[in-house]
Amino acid sequence: MTVSDNAFSTALALILGLDDTLLGIVALSLRVSLTAVLIAALLALPLGAALALWRFPGRSAIIVVLNSFMGLPPVVAGLTVYLLLSRAGPLGEFGLLFTPSAMVVAQVILILPIIAALTRQQVEELHGEYREQLQSLGLSRRRMMPTLLWDARFGLLTVVLAGFGRASAEVGAVMIVGGNIDGVTRMMTTAIVLETSKGNLPLALGLGIVLLGLVTLINAGAYVMGETARRRLG
Repeated sequence: MTVSDNAFSTALALILGLDDTLLGIVALSLRVSLTAVLIAALLALPLGAALALWRFPGRSAIIVVLNSFMGLPPVVAGLTVYLLLSRAGPLGEFGLLFTPSAMVVAQVILILPIIAALTRQQVEELHGEYREQLQSLGLSRRRMMPTLLWDARFGLLTVVLAGFGRASAEVGAVMIVGGNIDGVTRMMTTAIVLETSKGNLPLALGLGIVLLGLVTLINAGAYVMGETARRRLG
């Protein structure tokens, strides 16, 4: 048996045996990433819809910034949050640096532009398609927003999942603001990096398998729910 085969079999044993260390890291990762996605979605969905429906001075600049920030380097986001939350920073008094809350903030900064920019595109397309119908019903833009967001829900679910994928795979930003502290801020991605560098391949591989499985499971569930809803509507 090769070293890689032995590491893989040990990794499976850790997963099937519900290893405490592995479970703790996975639980923290899910808590941080899901919280970040929820906060980002609550902010980004109405923001994207508002940019699609309203025309105002500076709108184009905001759209350009959102599109640019879709490719924001994670280390830049992490450094920004670090400077804000450090003791010398404006939010240092809250003591959030090197805590899960700091990692949530960093992930929100990374994924909010993605969700907002893609939401704007989808809502704008729907608005252009149904504009005459909506206007004939006498709906204001404020009342159009929830209607269009609901109609775009299947596409927006994919957008939110894209945000979750970005958050769950993040390393640089959460490493900077979280510190990768064992039992406190060690997530799957940062733990994989650390354990690989230490030569602890079974744990690193086990976390990698779990991470890939979680992302696959969430996407499969979203696909099934979307197809079921489409059949009911049809």
